[in-house]
Amino acid sequence: MAGYNFKEEDEVQEYLKNLHIEYQFGCLSEKKPEVCHLLGDYYESVKQNFKEAIKLYKKNCDERNYGRSCAKYGDYRIMGRECEKDPVEAFKYMEKGCNQNDGRGCLHAGALALSAEKIDPVRGNQVMLGMKYLKKACDMQIEKACFYLSGVYLNGIDGYIPKNMKEAYTLSLKCCELNNPYACVNLSIMHKKGDGVQQSTELAETFKTKADEILKELKENKKTLKFHQGIEV
Repeated sequence: MAGYNFKEEDEVQEYLKNLHIEYQFGCLSEKKPEVCHLLGDYYESVKQNFKEAIKLYKKNCDERNYGRSCAKYGDYRIMGRECEKDPVEAFKYMEKGCNQNDGRGCLHAGALALSAEKIDPVRGNQVMLGMKYLKKACDMQIEKACFYLSGVYLNGIDGYIPKNMKEAYTLSLKCCELNNPYACVNLSIMHKKGDGVQQSTELAETFKTKADEILKELKENKKTLKFHQGIEV
């Protein structure tokens, strides 16, 4: 991005035009899976051309087994965005993404399986799949997956997953260490009440302070977010 002044509209447009040419060449000529995915992101985020984006994600998954594209196509299918909503098809692609070690694929496959959508004729099988993929995502340091799992163990799933405060605490601790402020808040509450863990006013305050610090940092980072940084695509 050196040499561009992003305060000038014409230079921004020139940069985006060159980026599009670069991505097209890398995908269509060099057949690079990661660049094909970036081209899909470009159509989605910059062009707002979701039909073209979904075609690129699907092709990149089907032909090149690029995990992030598989997960992204699955996202489109569960939302019914520029396509027919199909939870089973969505799950299939999210699962494929997960099997290609894409953390987002694992997170979304797990969350979808634990939702009210019908993925498997046997609800118990579906719940176990959800837990399996959320665990894999958490093991890959995806903090949202750890937080989701901790919530499952905090509340249980009637008839399938019993409450397990020890597991909920372990997952919340990991999630807090991955800078999820809400996991830190849960740890603070657990210690304050002595709910399945040692009651400790000191530890409750420590985790509350950590949560406040993370939230403050997140707000400051949001204010300083610059062009083309932190775009989750």
